[in-house]
Amino acid sequence: MASSSYISLMDLASGDMFNSPQTPERISRVMTVPVDGGITDDGDFDSLSSECCEKTIIVANFLPLQAQKDIKSGEWLFSFDEDSLLLQMKDGFSSDTIVVYVGSLKVDVDSKEQDEVSKTLLEEFNCVPTFLPPDLQKKFYHGFCKQYLWPLFHYMLPMCADYSNRFDRLHWQAYLSANKIFADKIIEVTNPEKDYVWVHDYHLMALPTFLRKHFHRVKLGLFLHSPFPSSEIYRTLPVREEILKALLNADLIGFHTFDYARHFLTCCSRILGLDHESKRGHIGLDYFGRTVYMKILPVGIHMGQLQSSLNHPSSSTKVKEIVAKFNDKKIIIGVDDMDIFKGISLKVLAMEQLLQQHPELQGKVVLIQIVNPARSTGKDVQEAKREIYETTERINDVFGFPGYEPVVLIDRCVPFYEKAAYYACAECCIVNAVRDGMNLVPYKYIVCRQGTSRMDEALQIAPESPRTSMLVVSEFIGCSPSLSGAIRVNPWNIDAVADALNMAITMPGVEKQIRHEQHYRYVSSHDVGYWSQSFMQDLERACKEHYNRHCWGFGFGLSFRILSISPNFRKLSIDHIISVHRRTCRRAIFLDYDGTVVPHSSIIKSPGPEVILFMNSICSDPKNTVFIVSGRGKNSLSDWFAQCENLGIAAEHGYFIRWNRRSEWETFPIAIDFGWKRIAEPVMQLYTEATDGSFIESKESALVWHHQDADPDFGSSQAKELLDHLENVLANEPVVVKRGHQIVEVKPQGVTKGLVAKKVLSTMISNGEPPDFVLCVGDDRSDEDMFESISNTAYISSLPVSPEIFACTIGQKPSKARYYLDDTVDVLKLLSGLTGASSSTTSTSNTETEVSFESCA
Repeated sequence: MASSSYISLMDLASGDMFNSPQTPERISRVMTVPVDGGITDDGDFDSLSSECCEKTIIVANFLPLQAQKDIKSGEWLFSFDEDSLLLQMKDGFSSDTIVVYVGSLKVDVDSKEQDEVSKTLLEEFNCVPTFLPPDLQKKFYHGFCKQYLWPLFHYMLPMCADYSNRFDRLHWQAYLSANKIFADKIIEVTNPEKDYVWVHDYHLMALPTFLRKHFHRVKLGLFLHSPFPSSEIYRTLPVREEILKALLNADLIGFHTFDYARHFLTCCSRILGLDHESKRGHIGLDYFGRTVYMKILPVGIHMGQLQSSLNHPSSSTKVKEIVAKFNDKKIIIGVDDMDIFKGISLKVLAMEQLLQQHPELQGKVVLIQIVNPARSTGKDVQEAKREIYETTERINDVFGFPGYEPVVLIDRCVPFYEKAAYYACAECCIVNAVRDGMNLVPYKYIVCRQGTSRMDEALQIAPESPRTSMLVVSEFIGCSPSLSGAIRVNPWNIDAVADALNMAITMPGVEKQIRHEQHYRYVSSHDVGYWSQSFMQDLERACKEHYNRHCWGFGFGLSFRILSISPNFRKLSIDHIISVHRRTCRRAIFLDYDGTVVPHSSIIKSPGPEVILFMNSICSDPKNTVFIVSGRGKNSLSDWFAQCENLGIAAEHGYFIRWNRRSEWETFPIAIDFGWKRIAEPVMQLYTEATDGSFIESKESALVWHHQDADPDFGSSQAKELLDHLENVLANEPVVVKRGHQIVEVKPQGVTKGLVAKKVLSTMISNGEPPDFVLCVGDDRSDEDMFESISNTAYISSLPVSPEIFACTIGQKPSKARYYLDDTVDVLKLLSGLTGASSSTTSTSNTETEVSFESCA
């Protein structure tokens, strides 16, 4: 049965995907408390949502269920999968939290049975199944996810079509269609005012956009369990922007390690031009007024389940078998999926190298490698398996003898109680993956080596005896940073891995004990419950401002995003400001230059003819006092605006000021010693030589280091270092060092744009022409001084009437301004509107003008 969400690529391109109907069969919404009076047949959940308890909706590719069909009766039998992380993470939730699972079953259910199965799963397991059509499931999961995203996120580029699939637009469409079906099911069971939605892993990275489109204030977190590749790898993805924008529609994005988060943030910077900052210890990324937070915490294990497995009678029996079979041999254990990224063949080669370098270990050490079934099929997996078997056979032929095989392969589905027995008996555990998102094998090994009373009995060790364990782990797996006592290795360096194995099995017992205790303290305190509780706490914090802000959705397709602004921070209405402009008599207008009148991205920095026309028209109105207030030098500004006779210019942040073209330049009234330039310029020159694309701009009153043409990450890093360096060497000089948009500037103390605004307004007041209209537009941190200065004007007692004040910043960001415009295009529209209003004023007759001035006096 084809789902209506399985749409065409043309629908996606046109943005119609977001308006497609929901999946045809709707389930009853999940009710978490009884409701008096009953529920109507139409399932009107929204009218009852205020009486429902808070739910946490956990969304993953597969439900935490085991399913099988009884051959005789034809009935479906379901049970929870106790090994599923999704089930174990409930330990971190409060007891009164209702948990609902959304995902697919691992078996195909006939379309005729889907309604009945949905009802059963919802009523008995609080699970909502997403039945994907088989063809869609194949293209979505086995096509795009496993054959394209999975290798790419593990740093394997599709250079050769024989070993990995190249990007297929139909598979990408299937990925989006599957994500849309998941979103439809979530919408059916979610009360956005109370519920939290937690999405898991790379299969559902487009889901946040579909969900945010329907619920603008949905409380949404996403945890990525796979690695996130470096920007050099990620940028090869043809849909790189679409996935990044979709992820940014979440409120909180989780990663196992800082490296993965750093790669994501770098991609956002290089591809989308977004910068991040740390806010009280939390990394946040501002995205159209919303702060998208990053969570960095590796997942833990379920201690209770592991201890139960150790106490299982079968584990004790298996331990005795292992001890009897391997006698006094030292066991090195490895447990991995059959996967090209697990490095099993490299591990076996390291074992061969160990036996070659240390012949005395032959017959005394054995590598037991448990190989879990492959999760995907392909030529690469089959070749990896063949290589493992051939290498193992060669090593056993060379170094083995009757009763001894140095490498033991267990290639079957091994129950966990049996794995626990091997863990408990092993002197050392090696995880040699060339790339892995997390890998919990080392954690499980540590807990099993700690043991239980029943396991101690099976191993015939005293309960009070010291516990030991040794880990050899690849530096390319997610759990490596948390295991400070492990021997970290480069899995590709076979000699180094062999040396690490020798060190692990020959290390003194006291040191093994210290390392084990250190690891066990961390693993036991940072279990899966701690992980899920910490994530939910951060998600609640990230969402706490949802209902204190105004939200608007805009954008088509996967470019959809939410514009979120404070109720006191709103977009400047050009119609409103023109209306106020027309009814006022004495106006002061302050305009920043770069980023306000001319975009930062413009190669040509001089103003265009349109800007000159607007300026001349506005300045021709005698009621207007207009100033360009910029950090640029006076020569550039005076040349660019030479045609504007009545335009005032404040250059170098107000160090120089000129009221119009006919007047002389005035300088900052306080005498300044510029000896500090001899200290600052060599430091800037040092960073310029070290940072390709940077340069120094020397002004009469200031020095500016620009890095807009440098590598974004390196330039930003160097700017931070330069800021700190200059602050240290200029600590005793009368200057301030500030960071602006892709610049670091040193200028005299007290020279600010705020003083320009204060001087102009004070002069107008002292001349008997107090302003009744003040407009200030700017985009940079330096313009905040102007916003603050003009806002204080309203409280000057000498003014007869408080003026109409419009402090306006460019873009959505924290600001002292009450208004914003989106970009320089909006500024030009504003200037055009003011031009029209000024033109109508200047065309008024002399008599009307005189009357107007008398009424304003």
